[in-house]
Amino acid sequence: MSAQKQTRGSGRIKECEKRKIVDDSTRRRRFRRMLELLESDNYQEDPHADLVMSKKLPKFDDDLEQRSTRTKKRERTADYYQSKYRKTFEQMVEEDRIEAEKTGRVSYLDAEARSADFAARKFCNVCGFFSKYTCVTCGIKYCSIRCMHIHQETRCLKWTA
Repeated sequence: MSAQKQTRGSGRIKECEKRKIVDDSTRRRRFRRMLELLESDNYQEDPHADLVMSKKLPKFDDDLEQRSTRTKKRERTADYYQSKYRKTFEQMVEEDRIEAEKTGRVSYLDAEARSADFAARKFCNVCGFFSKYTCVTCGIKYCSIRCMHIHQETRCLKWTA
């Protein structure tokens, strides 16, 4: 029995040794890549912006008698032009930058808040409560064992490919 002495140890420590630990620059690159993926997923043009309703169908607020007697061309309102010529966020930021250069004020991209007097708060990436712990692999904050398991199963280094 003494020749085959087996050492017992923590399963968590053994599992931690198998995991890959990422350095700070890789974490920043991963975070930037995640934000870029979110930005590309969220940016969509409205597919129904140029849709024109059929003129023959009556609207809910119109009567059929009024519809048949109307012969002159309907005037287009400001709402029509706002929806047809809608600007993207990038276009609005660029216009703001140009206007800020002309007037000498601070543009949207140049505006920044003063530094905080207090230390930054750390929130759990899974549930949003205050976090006490940090994932050794990727550096993301979590607050409990339950959140740690959810993070390891679904989030930890899953989107770095």
